[in-house]
Amino acid sequence: MASHQIRVTVNGTPHEAEVDSRLLLVHFLRDVLRLTGTHVGCDTTHCGACTVLLDGAPVKSCTVLAVQANGRELMTVEGLERDGKLHPIQEGFWEKHGLQCGYCTPGMMMTSYALLQRTRSPTELEIRQAISGNLCRCTGYVNIVKAVQYAAEKLREE
Repeated sequence: MASHQIRVTVNGTPHEAEVDSRLLLVHFLRDVLRLTGTHVGCDTTHCGACTVLLDGAPVKSCTVLAVQANGRELMTVEGLERDGKLHPIQEGFWEKHGLQCGYCTPGMMMTSYALLQRTRSPTELEIRQAISGNLCRCTGYVNIVKAVQYAAEKLREE
């Protein structure tokens, strides 16, 4: 098996590693860097539990190779919290009960974070469209939408 030296910045911290050519980004994050907030769900891009930001864009890390992230910036759910303070999207999921089992939550948060980076006041339709690639089997999405609306309002106030 071929291996490659990669350099990535994850949540603002640079990392270097020797990785197998076929190592998926989700397994690099979880098994090599021990950032286990990113969940493995379906391994086929259907559920979105593994969503992370790659150069600011949400990607499903179960179908991105670690070598494709070489020289790039990654953000995982662990990167949302700053100095012990929850990000408004995390606070929104807590305050508006946007999670039940929590399995989809990291991917939902990262997708929502990316939406709020490009849209300060998303409509309900825009929120629903943005999270349409992330499946939730528990909440019915109503409280997830409310959580994103909460975060958007909070961010506008800051």
